[in-house]
Amino acid sequence: MKKISRIIINFFKLIIRFFDKWLITPITKLFVNATDFFNNRGSRFEKFLVNRQSLVIISLIFAVITFYVIDKKHISLIDNSAEILYNQKVNVNYNEALYVVEGVPEEVDVTLVGRKMDVYLAKQYPLNGVTLDLTGYTPGSYSVAFKYEQAVTSVEYKVDPSSVNIRIYDKISVPKEISTDIIHKDNLDSKMTIENITLDRDDVIVMGASHKLQEVAIIKAIVDVDKLGSVKEGTQNLSEIPLIAYDDEGNKVDVEIVPSVVNATIKITSPSKEVPIKIVREGELEDVAIKSLTPSVSKVTIYGSQEALDKIDNLPVVVDVTGVKENKTYSINLTKPTGVREIDIKTITVTLEVGSIVSRDITGIPIDAINITDGYSVQVIGEQNRTATIIVKGSEEVVNNIDANTIRAYVDLKNLTQGEHTVAVNVEGDDTTVQYSPRTKEIKVRITKNE
Repeated sequence: MKKISRIIINFFKLIIRFFDKWLITPITKLFVNATDFFNNRGSRFEKFLVNRQSLVIISLIFAVITFYVIDKKHISLIDNSAEILYNQKVNVNYNEALYVVEGVPEEVDVTLVGRKMDVYLAKQYPLNGVTLDLTGYTPGSYSVAFKYEQAVTSVEYKVDPSSVNIRIYDKISVPKEISTDIIHKDNLDSKMTIENITLDRDDVIVMGASHKLQEVAIIKAIVDVDKLGSVKEGTQNLSEIPLIAYDDEGNKVDVEIVPSVVNATIKITSPSKEVPIKIVREGELEDVAIKSLTPSVSKVTIYGSQEALDKIDNLPVVVDVTGVKENKTYSINLTKPTGVREIDIKTITVTLEVGSIVSRDITGIPIDAINITDGYSVQVIGEQNRTATIIVKGSEEVVNNIDANTIRAYVDLKNLTQGEHTVAVNVEGDDTTVQYSPRTKEIKVRITKNE
């Protein structure tokens, strides 16, 4: 018993000597040095510090505080904690040649639980990934748990979600033709046109589950104009054009396309055509007539597809003369017709010159019938209604030079059936600076069905 008591006493003496040597004595020396600094100051604080018992008590307090701080720091390193690793890629193991798997998320979250030190170490090592092992599975529906191979085994892991409901289908394949689609076409030089695109193959193999293949309406090769680089007339080759499957509503369908890219030869042209400016008057003047409407240029060059250019004979320019009583100059921005990508001149001026208004009757203008329904004939009732007298109003110089052959009178029989009808007489003329109106506003016609 005495021997045990001696061992205990010696153990405590050892602890006291340790604290005395490494904590109390150094701290005491610190305060002694402090007292030297305040020596001969005669303050109560100095007397307190000079007292040896005070120094021992203060040193012991600081030792206890230091020990407590170190101990708490140590505890903080061994306490359990949790960290979440977001968006971890899921690796799926299955026979890709035979099956299609649906329902597998691309990413999951992994929560690491363990001591702070271990969790910290686990985050430093590269992750081996989250795996969904479907080896040996056949077509059907399954609930399968994720597996996570962590680098630090002392850390517990939890995958969110821990499992997933998946469906496995047999993979089948069908051939599909390819069509082309052009994106960023507006970035093409406005004077250039993609005339033709030739792909290095006409069809591909589309593979997937049967219900997915039924959704595929079209396979498109997406030609990106931005990847053509410097565009000029001639042919350019574009490689690795991506193929995308779409349904009948234009939504992408997730299927496998073999090959997934194609190459193309692109023919680029710059069709152009010179067309005259055609002034189209809009509105009516008051107490004056148009003597002339003169554009600053008579012709412009337009660029676009050859198909569009073939349909264009002139470029209409609308001039609103409503209420004008004196000469005026218009600045007009030219509008591109449908199919035209560029006009060499963007803005023109049109000079309006007015003069005194006069009128003239031009007689004997034949009245034509248009839009007659197939299988029917038309007859004008009244010999006097076969021709029209047209009133022409404008400046004296223009009116006196109007040619009767430039005036057309007609009646529109659209949607009219067998029987007698009263129809309006319409007038058109080549000179847009004058006003045309018929003396006889309406005539009667008889429509009969052909035998």
